[in-house]
Amino acid sequence: MNNPNPTAAILIIGNEILSGRTQDVNINFIAKRLAVLGISLAEVRVIPDIPARIISAVNELRAAYDELFTTGGIGPTHDDITSECVAAAFGVPWEPHPATWDLLAKHMGSEFNAARQRMATMPRGAVPIVNPISLAPGFSMANVHVMAGVPRIMQAMFTALEPQLRRGEPIAMRAVHGLKLREGSIAAGLAAVQERYQHIDLGSYPFYRESGSGVAIVAKGSDVAALESAISEVGHIIAGEGVLPIAGEPPL
Repeated sequence: MNNPNPTAAILIIGNEILSGRTQDVNINFIAKRLAVLGISLAEVRVIPDIPARIISAVNELRAAYDELFTTGGIGPTHDDITSECVAAAFGVPWEPHPATWDLLAKHMGSEFNAARQRMATMPRGAVPIVNPISLAPGFSMANVHVMAGVPRIMQAMFTALEPQLRRGEPIAMRAVHGLKLREGSIAAGLAAVQERYQHIDLGSYPFYRESGSGVAIVAKGSDVAALESAISEVGHIIAGEGVLPIAGEPPL
């Protein structure tokens, strides 16, 4: 689709996500904020704490998209290797960042040990991303933005980063759903609507609730008039199946 908005990818780094021990909520937060900023999220990956995998993914994604956001792996422990891997991806030294080193040393005093010093060590040329929660910052390298995995800290970092991000037209959403609607019965009609509105993203999502099952149709894009027109057409298609079209997504 023709989309002038900047594009982005999210790279989630951490064995704890892949093992199921930790449930990721960062994708949801970042995706919603990117929509408001007019940045189109095009890809999400989850990878383990393996240096070669991190380096390869960073290089591939930063070349493919306008912005790359990573979460996880910038703490003080042995498996927090994202920062040094980003340095390797850019081919620069991983070294103490003077201002961050001084900040954390002053804040932690005698507790600023070798492990915590890792959080003040960054790729050469990195620009810190402010962390108002626990002080240890994330950082940006060109279009790569490296943030913590802890949701509250990541959200604070992302908020601090937002003013520096390039923006496009905000990405809006319109939806309609029908109860007891069968997806296959409206597939041809939806394909025709998508063909007429190629600059928006039209998705079909079956749902199953205690209150009833059905299908929700969601239109996303920057052209609000086109979204509303497309969803109106979808409503007529749903009504043609003898089902009442209901504005919005179904309640949870």
